[in-house]
Amino acid sequence: MASNGIYDRVTIVGMGCTAFGERWDQSASDLLIDATNEAFASAGIEKEQVDAYWLGTARGYSGRALSEPLKIQYKPVTRVENMCATGSEAIRNAAYAVASGAYDLVMAVGVEKIKDYGFAGMAGILPPSDGTASTMSPPATFALLVPAYAKKFGVDEQTMKKVISRIAWKNHCNGANNPKAQYRSEVAMEKILESPRVAGAFGIFDCSGVSDGASAAVICRAEDAHRYTDKPIFIKALALAAGPGEGYASQDYDFTTFPEVVASAEDAYKQAGITNPREQISMAEVHDCFTATELVLMEDMGFSQRGEAWKDVLAGRFDSDGSQPINPDGGLKSFGHPIGASGLRMMYEMWLQLRGEAGQRQIVEPTLGLTHNLGGAPGSCVSFISIMGKE
Repeated sequence: MASNGIYDRVTIVGMGCTAFGERWDQSASDLLIDATNEAFASAGIEKEQVDAYWLGTARGYSGRALSEPLKIQYKPVTRVENMCATGSEAIRNAAYAVASGAYDLVMAVGVEKIKDYGFAGMAGILPPSDGTASTMSPPATFALLVPAYAKKFGVDEQTMKKVISRIAWKNHCNGANNPKAQYRSEVAMEKILESPRVAGAFGIFDCSGVSDGASAAVICRAEDAHRYTDKPIFIKALALAAGPGEGYASQDYDFTTFPEVVASAEDAYKQAGITNPREQISMAEVHDCFTATELVLMEDMGFSQRGEAWKDVLAGRFDSDGSQPINPDGGLKSFGHPIGASGLRMMYEMWLQLRGEAGQRQIVEPTLGLTHNLGGAPGSCVSFISIMGKE
């Protein structure tokens, strides 16, 4: 890929994140105010010091969705959207604006109020198509990963169910230690294994929840970081890949990989100088919209060899006390998925972990953190990956 990257040229100097959940007591504007106020305070700045804003939201009308509740006085506010990678798109655009020299201090914000709409997922009018696009629900579509993986790598049905259930169990254990998670209780493996089926092998606990939330980040050039904090987080890589959507039409696509994830990972690792992600990446927040998604992502991002991730899951490699913790904050499984906020929420966890401020769930001496955000479906999606470090 032709990406040159912005290795160590841009830093995050402040972040904020609301609690995620059924926030009936607050509007999207309220959530935006809370997340941005925490980010301003974290960086020790006033909102007037911010030169420009990027707002990620799937349901919005313009940058006014941010400028009006924050009473921003005639600054540029750009609204972005990229399916479930919308929050990540906000920080990518904001970071590149700083790296270009166009602005000194910017903010990326993500927000979504989904519960108010009475249904899950994204609302909108789908563009006309030739009729070949899948009409299955997201759980049904992602459930195709399970039998495909099992068949390709010779894993029996019972073992596959234990593998994806253990991913759910792990993420709920992590979320139980996070005061901002939507679901804050551990769930017994037996309960997960016996939960009512939703689609294919997926039970209720294999699917992420539906929630409201917001998160925000303050970004500046690396040489200016210590004006705002003594513990800045340096951006090593930002990679985005959008696929041609040929999965359903291709006889070669077998539902055991996300080619867009492979491409974005290769680009991110090149930008950051990563040659062995299994050993060099301390921890990761990944897009566990469904448990099988997390399983496949472990191989697409090089954390496990092809056909081996299921063994690593059962061995506890990706547990909070394992050698490569995945979703230490509980992931989408514990937080739910307010579309515009999830990508920035993942970065908020990396911010806390790299600064040693994650409390009960603190990973021991992390050096590099990765976030992964996915939008779309197997065979037709966009994929974003960031890599951050404290040095």
